[in-house]
Formats: sequence, C-alpha cells, structure tokens
Amino acid sequence: MVSFSPGQEAARRLMEGPQRYTCLAGGTRSGKTFMIVRAIVERAMAADDSRHAILRFHANAARASIALDTLPTVMRLCFPGVKLKESRQDGYFQLPNGSRILIGGLDDKDRVEKILGLEYATIFLNEASQIPYSSALVAFTRLAQVVPGIPQRAYVDLNPTSKLHWTNILFGDKRDPVSMQPLPDPDVYARAFINPEDNAANLSVAFLESLANLPERQRKRFFEGVYVDAVDDALWSYDIIEKNRRPPADIPVERRTAVVVALDPSGAAGQDDLGSDEIGIIVAARGEDGDCYIIADRSCRDSPAGWGRRAVTAYHEYRADCVIAESNFGGEMVRATIQAADRNVPVRLVVASRGKAVRAEPVSVRYALGQVHHVQRFAKLEDQLCAFSASGYAGQGSPDHADAAIWALTYLFGGDDGTGIIEFYRREAHDKSNA
Repeated sequence: MVSFSPGQEAARRLMEGPQRYTCLAGGTRSGKTFMIVRAIVERAMAADDSRHAILRFHANAARASIALDTLPTVMRLCFPGVKLKESRQDGYFQLPNGSRILIGGLDDKDRVEKILGLEYATIFLNEASQIPYSSALVAFTRLAQVVPGIPQRAYVDLNPTSKLHWTNILFGDKRDPVSMQPLPDPDVYARAFINPEDNAANLSVAFLESLANLPERQRKRFFEGVYVDAVDDALWSYDIIEKNRRPPADIPVERRTAVVVALDPSGAAGQDDLGSDEIGIIVAARGEDGDCYIIADRSCRDSPAGWGRRAVTAYHEYRADCVIAESNFGGEMVRATIQAADRNVPVRLVVASRGKAVRAEPVSVRYALGQVHHVQRFAKLEDQLCAFSASGYAGQGSPDHADAAIWALTYLFGGDDGTGIIEFYRREAHDKSNA
C-alpha cells in the first residue's frame, strides 16, 4: 500500500480536478513521475481499450526511465495483481482490458509520426524542461480519444528551469508561450509544486543533504524546485554568489571597519498591503580585508512605523555606523521615520544621478572580483540580483532587496566606481567645510 505525504496528497487531489492540463513541478526525486504514471494506469484500467502516451524528448531515455523503471515500480507497489504485456517493437504495454500505454520519444521523425498517428485519452510529457513548446503543441493535438468514463487529460512534469520556460509561462503566468497574450481559458491549466522533502520517507537523509548542498542554481532547481530568473547578459550569476559565500565567522565584529543598514522604501501601507513592494532593509559590513559582506536581510512589507523600528533594531543589533537611504525617493521621509523610532540613529541620504542598471553594474563587478560575500543564503535578494542585466531589471515587481544591497555596497566601497551616488560624498564634504 502506497501512502502519500501531505504535499504529494495535495498534488494528487489537484490531478483529479476538472482542468484539462496539469503540471507537477519541483525538485528531483519528489515523486512527480511516479504519481502521474500511477494516475495513468488507473485511468487505463477504468476505460477499456483506451490509449495513453508517455513521452520524453529522447526515446532511449523514455524507455530507460519509464518502461524499465517507473512503470514496473508503480505496477508492483500499486497494482500487484495486474499483468502488463509488452509489445517492444511497437513501444507499448497492454493491460488485460485492452488499454495501451505507449512510451516513446519526440526526437525521431519517423517515431513521432507513428506515435502521433493515433489519438489518446491521456498524454504525459515527462521531463518537459527538455521538450520544446513546438513539440508539446503537436503532442497536445493528439489528446483527442473519446472514451466513456474518463475525460481527456494532459500531464506535464519537470524540474523547474528558467522563468522564461514555456511551462512557467503557460501554467504560472497563464499566458500563451507564442503570442505571450493572456490565455482565453486559464482555468483549464493548473500547477502544483512538490519537492524532495515531500518524499523524505522514501529518500535517505544523506541524499537530501547532498541536494541541499548543491551549488545555488542547481540547488534551486533540484532541491527547492523553483523557477529562476534567466536574463541575457545578467550582471550577477548564482554561481558567482555561491562561489564567494562565506560563513559569518569570517568577519567577526572586531574585524569590521564599517557597518551600514541600507533602506529602499516602498509605498507599502502595512503587512496586509500584499499588492505593494517590500521595503528593502539590508545590513552590510566592510572588513579589514577590504571586502564587503552582506550579513542580514531584514526586508519586510510593513507600515512606516513598523519598518522604521525594524531598521533601528538592525542598527543596534549589528552596531552599525548609520542608516543609508536614497534621497531622490522618500529620503527625508526615511530620515523622519528612523529618527521617530530612535532620534540618535544617524541617517545618511545618498543621491542617485543614474538609473538602476548603471548603479548595479559596478557593484556586480565587485562580486565578479570576489570582493563581496554573502554570509548565508538570501533567496529573494539573490534572485533579484540575478535578474539584473546591463539593459535593466527583468524580474517581477521592484528589486527592493537588491536596491538596498546596492546602496549599502556602493557606500561601503566609497562611491568611487561610477555608480552615480558620489554626489553624496561631495555634498557632505561641502557641508562640513561650510559648518
């Protein structure tokens, strides 16, 4: 008897919903393929003489993964009394009621024509990250067999890749991957995420730890099971951030020459204002070695009084020298908010004379040179950094975490690398000379 974890059970229930197309996305070994193959066998047993296709991009991978591994495992564990008869030459397995489960690839023209010469009650695109949308479209046209007792269903599974992949555009954004226009029928597409931790009962602790310790980009795909930003000419990469990550012990308090709390305010009215951007609050330090360290991300969505207290708490906790904020957009409001929470906290306002991407580029160079280190994983911050390119920010919403980090690092490195906030230093010097 097979039992499912809560995450797997939620995905199973979704697969039984009214939608025509279902995507299961998530990390490796989470049980996605097992669950879909099990559902296909159930559908085949429920409808005599029905046809069901399980397709991968490469035919040899489909046979090795599905025909020789997942399908026999599903039959042994879930349907021990049911015998399958294989027709190796024709690439299908037949159940006692005459239903057939075809397993094949989309990489051979002759094979594809043979597969798609038939209509199916179920089509499953396995490891869809490898399948072009043009091939998926053709396969979906064969989801046309009318069988009493079961509705036509298409299933897709994959380890998530770029947010620009067609599965994310179709099932996540609910847009057509070709025209990029909103779908006329978004309710016929549904998606669930399940990850290795949802399948922990069937995996070793050592295997889960190995996934958790992968390099950042691979970790996001195979362990966290999330889509990641993919930007042409990206200024940051997950690999560079991961390569330069350092444990907190590498920069003890006594070796910090400067510490700042940087703020990027938004228009959020409070914690329940879910439609607004977050207030970026980043704590960064410069060490005696000249490198800079991102040591905390306290970003939040809160009222001014709430985020003001949060920033002041970080200031005292990390023994910061000052709070940094951009004067162009709400700088004086930031000063008033911070000093309302604690009048003794110094606030330094910086002036931006250049756009986000121009300010970001010199800081990204510091990362490439190995001069910036994150002392732990800051998921939102790192996603936002990796969505920056020379032409601008390509992520969703505002890069609130990233903007705050860029302000902090530019301040700590001295504002001498063309980021457009050097005016602050000049103005401060001018003010002092006239004092």
